[in-house]
Amino acid sequence: MEILGRERRRRWSNGERLEIVAAVGVNGETLGRVARRYDVSRSQIYQWRHQFRKRGLLPAPAEPTFLPVDIGAPMLSAEPVPEDRVVSPLMVELCLAQGRRLRFDCGIDAAALTRLIRSVEAA
Repeated sequence: MEILGRERRRRWSNGERLEIVAAVGVNGETLGRVARRYDVSRSQIYQWRHQFRKRGLLPAPAEPTFLPVDIGAPMLSAEPVPEDRVVSPLMVELCLAQGRRLRFDCGIDAAALTRLIRSVEAA
């Protein structure tokens, strides 16, 4: 990083930008924590990530991994479900990275679900 002139405008090299963008998600690091660590705004990291993806410098997102699920076992939750939020037994709730949750009908097409997960994870 280089600080120039009186306005103290920072100049980041492409290598530094890639390092910052790549730090998001490593060992559960959130975009906000990475932004604070490098003293960069979150919107700047989003912009860099978009630019790198456009140029093909970022690897494609990893394929989603589907794990076997035992639907016979009761789900124990650390947080109570509010009474006004009743989930139909035909609905599935999937907890993704960074606290994101998807709720969908159990009859959803696997290809549609894969596209949905990819788009949510890429956002």
